[in-house]
Amino acid sequence: MSRFALLRNARITRTQKVATAVLAAAGATTALAVTAAPSQAAPTASAHAPAAVKPVSANGLPQTGAAKSAEANSATVSAAGHLKVTAVEKQGHAAKQAANRSAERQAPKSYANNLDGWIRQSLDIMKNKGIPGSYEGLHRNIMRESSGNPNAVNDWDINAINGIPSKGLLQVIQPTFNTYHVKGTAHKLTDPVANITAAANYAAHRYGSIDNVNSAY
Repeated sequence: MSRFALLRNARITRTQKVATAVLAAAGATTALAVTAAPSQAAPTASAHAPAAVKPVSANGLPQTGAAKSAEANSATVSAAGHLKVTAVEKQGHAAKQAANRSAERQAPKSYANNLDGWIRQSLDIMKNKGIPGSYEGLHRNIMRESSGNPNAVNDWDINAINGIPSKGLLQVIQPTFNTYHVKGTAHKLTDPVANITAAANYAAHRYGSIDNVNSAY
């Protein structure tokens, strides 16, 4: 090859290298510009939309429509069952309370077999029959008339002279006892409760109440 041809080839080679370098530099600049420039495109709706929360079952897997319906039905049945059990428990409790009250009403009240018990039993009967009188009024008159002895008999007053002596805690004669006897008590003049109640009934008719009696009556 001639010297001219060699020089020419050398220039072409240098020119090509320079051109390649320029193109490479231009490409790098463009790449930098593209990378640095902010995107002008409007953000899409999906970029900011919250992800849909899918219900999951007890095993952590997404629920299907049938599974959700079954779970809702199960919750409804459970709630209904709880309400039913609660209602039954309340009914049972109410029935138990009613039974207890009924048993209390039916159980006979006990009283001591002494003056205090006789007075209290008479007061309960008097209250039920609407006969006025108090514990104090009964006790005060009993202690004056018989000193608390249910078998006391007066054998010296006018009633005794007439053959109908006063007897019992409140010294009642037989005709008075028969007239003012209170139903539910014994038909015996010297029975403590029957004697007290009949005397209180007599005093209520004649004096307004045994509480108003402070002497022989």
